[in-house]
Amino acid sequence: MPHNIARTLAGAVLSVLLTACASDYNAREREPRPPPPVVDKNAASVAVLTEDLQLLQKLVQAPAAEQAEMTTAVQRDFETAPTPSRQLRYALVLATTGHPATDLPRAQRLLRELMANPEMLLSGERALAFLELQQIDDHLTLDAENRRLQGDAVRADRERLSTSNRRLQLETDENARLRKELEEARAKLDAIANIERSLNERKPSNEGRQP
Repeated sequence: MPHNIARTLAGAVLSVLLTACASDYNAREREPRPPPPVVDKNAASVAVLTEDLQLLQKLVQAPAAEQAEMTTAVQRDFETAPTPSRQLRYALVLATTGHPATDLPRAQRLLRELMANPEMLLSGERALAFLELQQIDDHLTLDAENRRLQGDAVRADRERLSTSNRRLQLETDENARLRKELEEARAKLDAIANIERSLNERKPSNEGRQP
């Protein structure tokens, strides 16, 4: 085949191929694109809450050594990547009683931080964080009130004891004063008795003399 004819045929084939590719691309562009996958936030919320509750159940039922490991792992995850979900999980662990790492004041601070921006949490997480924060607030309020009442009772007992001690000291001082006065009175009576005895002893000798 002459060289110029081959070049012409090659150009024609290339043109056809490019036209076909362009047509196919345009056709695919005109086709409706599939919608993006829909994220079921409710299902995600349920899954996260289920995982958190299972963790708390294991934490309460585990022996002390395993409790420490679980708490350390949750804390490490939160400190490594402090997402709202991990912060909530760490707060829930700190708020759970029955293990050495329980820290209600810190859990309260973490939950208040989350509730300051609740939109960062899933709906179920928001509800759980709100309820847990309410329980912690009530518990700490009652605890503070109990400590205040105990302090008042201790102060009242101390004041009653101090008053009783002062009264006892006054009575002791009064008894000492009365005892001293009694001893002084007895000494005076003894002195009078001695004088009278001395006078009585002298009186018969004087009466026996003749004038």
